[in-house]
Amino acid sequence: MTRTIWAILALLLILVLGGSGYYLYRHATPYQELVDHGPSPEALANPYLAAEMFLRERGLKVEHANSLEALADLPPKGHSLLMLEERSNMSPQQADRVLDWARAGGHLVFVAQALWDEDTEQSGDLLLDRVQIHQMLSEDLEEPPEPEAGDAYPKLTKVHVDGEQAPAYVSFDTAFHLDDPDSLAQSWASSGAATHLIQLEYGKGSVTVLTDADIWKTPAIGRYDNAWLLWYLNVDTTVTLLFNTDHPSLWQLLWKNFPQALVALGLLIGLWLWQAAARHGPLLEPPPKARRQLLEHLRASADFILRHGGQGPLLHALQVDIRRRARRRHPGFEQLQPEAQWEVLALLSQQPVSAIRQALQPLAGQRLSSTDFSHQVAHLQTLRNAL
Repeated sequence: MTRTIWAILALLLILVLGGSGYYLYRHATPYQELVDHGPSPEALANPYLAAEMFLRERGLKVEHANSLEALADLPPKGHSLLMLEERSNMSPQQADRVLDWARAGGHLVFVAQALWDEDTEQSGDLLLDRVQIHQMLSEDLEEPPEPEAGDAYPKLTKVHVDGEQAPAYVSFDTAFHLDDPDSLAQSWASSGAATHLIQLEYGKGSVTVLTDADIWKTPAIGRYDNAWLLWYLNVDTTVTLLFNTDHPSLWQLLWKNFPQALVALGLLIGLWLWQAAARHGPLLEPPPKARRQLLEHLRASADFILRHGGQGPLLHALQVDIRRRARRRHPGFEQLQPEAQWEVLALLSQQPVSAIRQALQPLAGQRLSSTDFSHQVAHLQTLRNAL
């Protein structure tokens, strides 16, 4: 291609690119798009992350604890301990330690996690039973709380504060109710269906019982006055969030996640112990590992045929094998007369015709002596091996 053609192509390319750029400049409109990548790993690992951030923004110090060992270094006065997660592994000694800490001046906040059983007169929730508060289903209440006159939000829990005309509204789960049979509560908060928060003095400290803590998880903490209630209960204190009262043991985790495998393992161990256990009476000797050789099998088979069929089948089998080998060496062997066959076999085996005649003669019903039978078999084998 000449330089002129290259120049024309370059000019056309510049014109196309320039025209495209001008078109995009006149018609393209820049915009911003917000892409939601979902919760961060920290938020997924900690459902109360937003609650912690809210408290820190209000000037409160927030700490974490993964076991009750933290109580040893946690002074009661000026501290709040929030137990909002599962604590079914808590022992009676641990429950006493927590309540002793509250009695010494700390503020304990926990969620009721079991229903009151009238028959056993306990719920199984160690903390709830010790502070003598009962939890039950709202639908089982004989006399539910009377709704306030003109209440526009009967499903929301109303928290009244001294000096405030309007209550704060909190979205507790209305399916559960807290009962104070001994009238120990200093304050409480109820919806139109049930009571969901009870606060009572406990020695030098205080205890707050809730029906649920989902109001402080994401995104519920941003609704109504849920976040305000968290701040109001813990104002002027250092907050410690206790996520686990005790880590389950390895066996507990295995039983929780792999119960079938553990049952199967137990059965296998039981069967092994039964098989290895001592038996009554002598043990049977194991069968010998030695096996007969091939020659022994052949001899045993020949003895069986000799006993049940006589000498004829054995000799006939050798004679048939000789004729089969002769047909391979000499095509048309089976059409020859017996004398001619004997001559062919003599030629192929380099043996005299008389020996071949004697070897191939049928027994005609007579029984040979052991010596003669052995000689006959030897002649036939020698003839067969020569072919």
